[in-house]
Amino acid sequence: MAQDYGAINLSQGFPDFDCPEKLKDLVAYYLYDRKNQYPPMTGIPELRQQIAIKVADYYDFEADPELEVTVTSGATEALFNAVQATVRSGDDVIVFDPAYDSYEPAIQLAGANAIHIPLRIPDYSIDWALVENSITKNTKLIIINSPHNPCGSIFDRKDLDRLADLIRNKDILVLSDEVYEHMVFDGQKHESVLSHHELREKCFAVFSFGKTFHATGWKLAYCVARKNLSEEFRKVHQFVTFTTSSFVQYGIADFMVQCPEYAQELPAFYEKKRDTFCELLQPSRFKFTSSKGTYFQIVDYSDISDLPDIEFANHLAQQVGVAAIPLTPFYQTAPDTKILRFCFCKDDETLERAAEILCKL
Repeated sequence: MAQDYGAINLSQGFPDFDCPEKLKDLVAYYLYDRKNQYPPMTGIPELRQQIAIKVADYYDFEADPELEVTVTSGATEALFNAVQATVRSGDDVIVFDPAYDSYEPAIQLAGANAIHIPLRIPDYSIDWALVENSITKNTKLIIINSPHNPCGSIFDRKDLDRLADLIRNKDILVLSDEVYEHMVFDGQKHESVLSHHELREKCFAVFSFGKTFHATGWKLAYCVARKNLSEEFRKVHQFVTFTTSSFVQYGIADFMVQCPEYAQELPAFYEKKRDTFCELLQPSRFKFTSSKGTYFQIVDYSDISDLPDIEFANHLAQQVGVAAIPLTPFYQTAPDTKILRFCFCKDDETLERAAEILCKL
């Protein structure tokens, strides 16, 4: 719709700036260095080794790069693989609404049931008492997402402890979507399930190079899980994509060695983007609290319009000239709210042009 109506696209989660020049040079080098044939199904050894070093440094998790790290063709594939590897017909999978839209289709294709639990408004936190009441003998998997898309909320350590308490001594696994791991703001840190000594034994943790390196079109991600879980995960991965572009893997592996500071600097980079966008929106009639993580900012437009969010998002794109994402499609049963999601991983000029339009509403 943004393309059709010439609207500024703050809807989809992709940057309008490019990935690092050094990374492009490395990928191009391997493209012309004959790294164009099938790599190993689980990912090239050099990249899996760098991933293992990274999760050890960031999350104190010692992963065996041969047996516990799997490179995938995007995080959506990794999420799909983990669901297909763990649940069957009649099983229940808990998801939290608003939920990223690939979760439920993967659950349905496995013949399982998605059990939707709404996050608490306005901070979009988890009501753990409600989770406890929703767990049954059929519950096999809980999908969590932090930093959270579309809401920008984050887990803290108490959330992980509470989750561990609820699944202790139960045949329940955790699928943790952590693709925005390096986008956590205001001095806080990302709490990965891999850093939790109990949960790390029962989890699939999914991460994205595309998000981290501003290269969403490369579709390169990875899953870290203990050996027994990775074995099942790989049985699905082998027949979904089998493997992932070889020269991109080589380039990223080298970039991780040569530029380890890149990921360390990313939170400050995106925090500045968030602050810029929020400052630009301050004179508007939108109500908001600054996002805690991701590159998304949700806003309340109830002082501007009474239209339902899908209709208002259509109006913004078609008549006003700025594209946003409504939240209700991320729910099974949507609340009566007036919330949109804007994406701020854009050049400052793009954010300035969009904010100028939005402040006139």
